Amino acid sequence: MDVKSKVLALKYRPKVFSDLIGQQVVSRTIYNSIKYNKIPNAYLFTGIRGVGKTTIARIIAKALNCKNDIDKLCSENLCESCNSISNSNHIDILEMDAASKTGVDDVRDLIEFSRYGPTYSKYKIFIIDEVHMLSKQAFNALLKTLEEPPDYLKFIFATTELKKIPITVLSRCQRFDLSRVKSEELFDYIKKISDLEKGNISDEALKLIVKISEGSVRDSLSLLDRALLSNDIGKKLELSDAQKIFGYFDKFHLIKIFEYVLKGDQNKTLEAYQNIYNQGVEPKIFLNDFLEIIYYFKNISFLDEATKNFDLNNEEFRLIKEISSSLNNETLILFWQFAIDTLGELDVVSDQNISVEMFLIRLIHIKSIKINYKNDSNTIGIQLDENKSDAKIQKKTDTVSQIKSVVQEKSLNNPETIKIKNNNLKIKSLNDLIELCNYKKELKLKYEIENNLNLVSFEHGKIEISINDKLEKDFIKILSAKLLEWTNERWIISLTKKTGEKSKKENEKEIKNKLFEDAKNTETYKKFLQTFADAELVDIKKKDD
Repeated sequence: MDVKSKVLALKYRPKVFSDLIGQQVVSRTIYNSIKYNKIPNAYLFTGIRGVGKTTIARIIAKALNCKNDIDKLCSENLCESCNSISNSNHIDILEMDAASKTGVDDVRDLIEFSRYGPTYSKYKIFIIDEVHMLSKQAFNALLKTLEEPPDYLKFIFATTELKKIPITVLSRCQRFDLSRVKSEELFDYIKKISDLEKGNISDEALKLIVKISEGSVRDSLSLLDRALLSNDIGKKLELSDAQKIFGYFDKFHLIKIFEYVLKGDQNKTLEAYQNIYNQGVEPKIFLNDFLEIIYYFKNISFLDEATKNFDLNNEEFRLIKEISSSLNNETLILFWQFAIDTLGELDVVSDQNISVEMFLIRLIHIKSIKINYKNDSNTIGIQLDENKSDAKIQKKTDTVSQIKSVVQEKSLNNPETIKIKNNNLKIKSLNDLIELCNYKKELKLKYEIENNLNLVSFEHGKIEISINDKLEKDFIKILSAKLLEWTNERWIISLTKKTGEKSKKENEKEIKNKLFEDAKNTETYKKFLQTFADAELVDIKKKDD
């Protein structure tokens, strides 16, 4: 392929260790191991896409077989070996994609091929890309050769899924974790290439490319290639043009939407969002960027110019800092949770744009919603009132109350809890014991008592319970130890074959079922079903009167 016609990622692919960016520690370690002849049997490179795993593998192959010394590794005028490796036709360098050759038979062929020494090079090298795709049997077939290969044989593995590789293979390799390339370093790199390609691109547009690429060199070069092809000759590619090309938008508009939401201006909020949507920005991208903005509002006091990572310009940084001074953490945490929930909704709605609009409307009205803490999933509960003809609909959400939950408040105000605080530990009933477990935060013990304990008799210092296979085997031992610790008295806890009472949770469930049956027979519920035929009764609350 003509060099001029190559994509940038191939045209500017590093040829020697000094060409690599962002992996200086890895490069120096490998360079020293080859220079001082401390070469491992197998290398393993792991990291995200486009950070240089396969590129480093090829450079190692060149360094091991180059006709020159490693200090004079071919860069321009390539020797016969380096030229063959660069063109992927070296007879002693086998590069295999494990995604297409996953079976044990493929590995057996590889091992059989390894029995013969190199044709004209010093080393025979097997480069296996995406090695985690090999089957379990294929890995097992490779183990013996990997541990004790012939002196002339070296393995180089590359993977993006390290956890899928068996530990027996990992222990036989010298592992290198390739990190994402830092934004400043990646910016300097693509700016240099842009100048070499005579690309007329602004620094702000290049910074956007760096942000989208997320530390991947290959991604940044692919985006730069696209930007160069999209730009008209003689015209400078500005940030606004790049945003249209890549489907991204200016963070300033997102911050203004956030400001409109806080002010409760629904019309301006939806109008600003529609302007962004009309630019071709996908709802999922919008929500991910919205989450990023929430993060900045929450942590702006800890950030500075160095940690912004090109995400915000000076004006955006100043505006966020100004708005955040009047925000509390509770609001931001709720915004974050609603954004996460809406991201999940996008996969099930037919019109994602409408879902995002409803998300923004919910944020506008969120301060006027009274939130009850519940541990169950999001549902709509019906509160029935027999003295009125209408039914009240109550929204329950699993969003965490920022002060304390309703359950916690009840527990703290319970007379038994007050006794505990005053060190008046006279435990007269099972309910007293449950309250004590709650206060002492012995939640597992409390769970066992409420769900699996069938009580026969209870008095201070002595508890008799029915045999129940559901109880934890160490339940009696643990409960005895805790009671001794809390009351400074030894308690007798005995098991009996007598039939005990139902557990507390079983009793509560029976009472709840009875309430449900009674509620479903009321006129109020029947009238409600006439209006909302698909409604379901999920909760009942009894009024004190």
